[in-house]
Amino acid sequence: MSNIGTVLKQEITRLSRRESRSQIHPTRKATAQHRRDIAALKRQVAQLERQVGLFSRKALGTPPAASPHAPVKRVRFVAKGLRSQRNHLGLSAADFGKLLGVSAQSIYNWERESAYPRGEQVARLAAIRGIGKREAENRLKQLQSATATIRAKA
Repeated sequence: MSNIGTVLKQEITRLSRRESRSQIHPTRKATAQHRRDIAALKRQVAQLERQVGLFSRKALGTPPAASPHAPVKRVRFVAKGLRSQRNHLGLSAADFGKLLGVSAQSIYNWERESAYPRGEQVARLAAIRGIGKREAENRLKQLQSATATIRAKA
């Protein structure tokens, strides 16, 4: 025959687990719903950011691609040159990235030579190589105003 103390202890443990489960279940359901909502919002934000990037590139009128028969001018990418150009313009990595249509992290990685820009991005780098501080500031203002109008419409 079992000891009454152990039987009583097992019953108390069983009842306490049951009670705690009944208290935790609604919280778990709510947490799961919140996580689903957050994931949906993150997807929506990512989609809107892609749209803003697309519209800002259209608003700035990126130069059209050269015809296939035209000679292609090869442009070298040098990380040190990128860093010096950004410092010359007095721009942060985030602002410089906005000018090029890439993230600040991309600029940082290019400068550290842990990544290299694609051909299209190298062409954009070459296109802004000759601009000065005022022109860079004007282009950033245009980007910000275009982004603000797009956000206002959404």
